[in-house]
Amino acid sequence: MTPEEERVRSYLLGQANKLSIADLVAKVREDCTALEGVGAAVPAGRFHDRPGDGEWSAAEVWTHVLDINESGRRMITSAIESGVIPERVSDTIAGGARTELTTSGDYWARYLEERELLLDRVSQARGDEHLEAKITHPQFGPFSWREWLLFMRVHDLDHLRQLQSIAAALGN
Repeated sequence: MTPEEERVRSYLLGQANKLSIADLVAKVREDCTALEGVGAAVPAGRFHDRPGDGEWSAAEVWTHVLDINESGRRMITSAIESGVIPERVSDTIAGGARTELTTSGDYWARYLEERELLLDRVSQARGDEHLEAKITHPQFGPFSWREWLLFMRVHDLDHLRQLQSIAAALGN
């Protein structure tokens, strides 16, 4: 792990275990609302365009964000309820887009639906359920479900910056 990765991991471990469940949910909910506006800043007609060679389109970035959120919801829900992690984490952009979602607004609506299902479930937790069950990120290592929830926030904010760059590159 690089020093930067260790710093991020240390932050996640410290904050996730210090914050109450209500504060953790509020932080994740509030901090990720900017995704809506940033995604909408990508010109609609260029939403599926890659800004350069080797770069990803806004649709591909959004697809990746949704993939992580959907798998995160399944993993966190299962960890809280049974202590079982049902799948491995794959934190890579596969380069695909969801054909049923054609605009940033479509992606935001799906993101919000998934995120709220997760946050509603987490809000019902005591906070100490099955913390021994670990969700392992290939780069940042093992996390409890609380820590993974906060990781998802950092992940989404990282891709928010990527969407900002795409909007700047493709804007007029």
